[in-house]
Amino acid sequence: MINDAAALAAINELKISKAVYGFVRSAEDELASVYTSIDAVAEANFARVLGGFKEENVGLRHFAPTTGYGYDDSGRDTLDRLFAHALFAEDALVRPQLTSGTHALYMALNGLCSAGYSVVAASGKPYDTLEGAIGLSGDYPHSLVKQGVSFDFVELDRNGKINIDNVLKTIEEKKADVLYVQRSRGYAWRDSLLVNEDMKPLFDAVKAKHKNIAIFVDNCYGEFTDIVEPLCAGADVIAGSLIKNPGGGLAPTGGYIAGKAKYIQKIEQLLTVPGMGREVGSYAASYRPFYQGLYMAPHTTAQALKGAALFARVFERLGMQTMPASDAKRSDIVQAVRFNEEEGLISFCRSIQSASPVDSAAVPEPWDMPGYTSKVIMAAGAFVQGSSIELSADAPIRKPYTAYVQGGLTIEHCRLAVMLALNDLVNAGIVRI
Repeated sequence: MINDAAALAAINELKISKAVYGFVRSAEDELASVYTSIDAVAEANFARVLGGFKEENVGLRHFAPTTGYGYDDSGRDTLDRLFAHALFAEDALVRPQLTSGTHALYMALNGLCSAGYSVVAASGKPYDTLEGAIGLSGDYPHSLVKQGVSFDFVELDRNGKINIDNVLKTIEEKKADVLYVQRSRGYAWRDSLLVNEDMKPLFDAVKAKHKNIAIFVDNCYGEFTDIVEPLCAGADVIAGSLIKNPGGGLAPTGGYIAGKAKYIQKIEQLLTVPGMGREVGSYAASYRPFYQGLYMAPHTTAQALKGAALFARVFERLGMQTMPASDAKRSDIVQAVRFNEEEGLISFCRSIQSASPVDSAAVPEPWDMPGYTSKVIMAAGAFVQGSSIELSADAPIRKPYTAYVQGGLTIEHCRLAVMLALNDLVNAGIVRI
C-alpha cells in the first residue's frame, strides 16, 4: 500500500499508476550525485548574480516604467550592467524589443558584419530558424547574404565535436572576419559544446592565427548551466533570449547581446537608429520581471537541468537512446530522446502538453511551422508564449524520431511530467516497465 503523500497525490490527482510512480522515483534516486553537482553550479552562479545586484545598488526605482524616447532610463541601463556582470562581459544590451533569440543573433551578426565580410560557422549548419536570416534558405531582402556577407559552415566530426583543423583551414580560405559557434544542439544529435572543454581549445587555436577575427557564440539554452560562460573562454560576443535561461521564467519577452565593449558599441547602432543607438528606447511596463528573472535564473536553470537528467535516466532505463546521458556534464538545458516510431514521438509530445499548467487540454499536431524545414510537433503549455525555460518538448517529424525536451521551472513539475508521459506510453503499449 502506498502511503507517501506525494505518491497518493500523483496517483489520485493525475491518475499516474503506482508502477510508473515507483519506476520514476527509483530512477531519480540514482541521480543524487548529479543533483548535488547541479546545485553547486547554481550556488556559484547565484553568488555572482547577487554580487551584481549589490554592486549596482538595485532599488525599487529601477523597476519603474518609462515612456517616449527613454532618455536616461536608469532601469534599462542598470539592467545592461547587471547582465554584463552575470555573463562576464564588458558591456551588454538587454532589451524587451528583441523579440526572440533569433532576433538577437541576427542583430549581433548584422552589427559585426559589413558588405564583403565572411562568416564561418564552426559548429555545422545553424539552427533552422536562423537560416532565413542568414540567407541559407528563402529569398529575404535583408538577409546577411543579400547584404553581401558570405556564410560558410564546417561540419562537426564523426563524434559530434568541432573539427578545429578544418575550421582553421576554412577561415584561411574564406579570409573570415567572424567565427560563429552554436552552443546548443538545436535539432542535431550531438552534445552541446562545453565552455572549457570544447570552446576554449577552438578559440585559442583561432586567435593564435587570426587575432582580429570576432568570435560570436549563440548562447541560447546555455546560460548558467556552468560556472563559466563562453566569454571566459575567449569569445568576443554572445547572445540569447530572455524567455530561456536568463529570464528565469519571469521575463515576458526580450533578448540580450553581451561581450567586449568595442563590439557592443558597433551592434548598438542597429538597436534603434545610427547615432542614437542605446540612448533611446523606453519600456512602458515595469522592468521588475527582467530583474527578478535574472535573480531567479541560476536556480531556475538548475531546476531545468535536474529535469533533463531525470528524463534521460527514465528513458535510459527503458533501453532507449538519450543525449546527453543522465550523468553527463551539461552545457544546455535540452534533452534529446529517441523513439523507434512516429507514434511514440507524437504520444510523448502530447503527454508533455497535457502535463502543462496552461492549455493542458490542447492536442499538438505536426504542422509546417515557419522557419523549419520539416513538419514539427510542439508541446508548449507555458505562462509565457514560446518560453523554453518552462517545460516544453518539440520534434521534427522525420527519422530518426527524436524529441527535444527543454525547461522546467521546478523539478516537481518535471518529475510529474515524465511520470505522465511514461504512463501514457505504457497505456498505449508503446513501452513496458
